Amino acid sequence: MSEHITVPTPAGPAEAYVAGEPGRPGVLFFVDAIGLRPQVEQMADRIASWGYLVLVPHVFHRDGSAAELAPQGDLREAAAREAFFAGGAMDRVHAYTPDLSGPDTDAWLAALAERAGEGPVGVTGYCMGVRLAVRAAGRHPGRVAAVGGWHGGGVVVDAPDSPHLAIAGSTATYAFGHADHDSSMPPEAVAALEEALVAAGRPHTNEVFAGATHGYTMADTSAYDEEAAERHFAQLRDLFARTLG
Repeated sequence: MSEHITVPTPAGPAEAYVAGEPGRPGVLFFVDAIGLRPQVEQMADRIASWGYLVLVPHVFHRDGSAAELAPQGDLREAAAREAFFAGGAMDRVHAYTPDLSGPDTDAWLAALAERAGEGPVGVTGYCMGVRLAVRAAGRHPGRVAAVGGWHGGGVVVDAPDSPHLAIAGSTATYAFGHADHDSSMPPEAVAALEEALVAAGRPHTNEVFAGATHGYTMADTSAYDEEAAERHFAQLRDLFARTLG
């Protein structure tokens, strides 16, 4: 089953999509910069079919409804994806700072707890959502047992609040699948992420998917790579099976 719900947050009500049967282990799904839309709902449905209750929040609720912010054209067409990002999407991403996303994450997890079974939860994130997923694990140790991060950008930056620093305070198992030749997550950033994972003693995989571009999981865009997307689904399913049951 699936439904659209409203989640109370410190900034007011926010939309969210929920897929799966109540009482199942919970999964929090953080969207990419394009936002909540049918593509990510279909991905949530697939994850739910493995036996989970999945919640996908509209993280940009301060900027408008999911429908208002959704692409108006087909992002699989030439230059359409680039035009969408040039039209203000990245402004929303940059404005969604930790002081906003942290309390929101508390609200998403509270809404998930009302519907999912008892026990730890998994988090999966895409693009900017990887940053949110990693921070969620550091903010909620003991609660977040697994983090999947796929074609993430800016997970390691030269700043005192770099997302990867949250790993030290977490108790999660991690699986990362980086896009090849991704300027937002270059080899030195992947290496620094590996160092943080090892230093924290967290079980993990941290791989670069050869030939896959940033956004490879998203079938509604020109960045989609079916082989890499299916590899991500297989690794995510294994991660959750090992950590959530």
